[in-house]
Amino acid sequence: MRLGIRLGRLTILACSLSLASSATWAAPATTSGSVALALAGVVAPYSSLPAKEKKAVAAFFNGDSNVHITRKIIVTADKVVCRASNVAITSRSCELSFGSKTHTVKGSEANAIFATVALAGVPADGAAGTNYEALSKLSCTLDPAVIKDKAGGGADCTFEPGN
Repeated sequence: MRLGIRLGRLTILACSLSLASSATWAAPATTSGSVALALAGVVAPYSSLPAKEKKAVAAFFNGDSNVHITRKIIVTADKVVCRASNVAITSRSCELSFGSKTHTVKGSEANAIFATVALAGVPADGAAGTNYEALSKLSCTLDPAVIKDKAGGGADCTFEPGN
């Protein structure tokens, strides 16, 4: 009987830990500063932002803070899912979803997105020869006035790790 009680307690503990790790995985995350700017910078070219705002984000990401936009720029994506094979080592791709539109990116551009998502703190996942980096509900806000100050601020992102 005592062994049954111990097994029951161990089962409850294991289930609790499993639920806690699942909750942590789905919890919203944030990043700011240079990492947030990089995340916005690799996602913005595929988003539905107006061309003028895409150009401003590209300028920021290339080191130029003198843009002619004063209002905040918001870069969003519903999902970003990147895959890199550790068997077929030339295979790497990312799917970026914006509402009903999905963009598939391959090669060095996909590698840059994959690495930036990892830099933002998204835990890697893998299965059957493929490594994954994924996030959802991405929202990055860039404030040109603060970025121009060159004090480390002006870029903030929120997202949910995983998909």
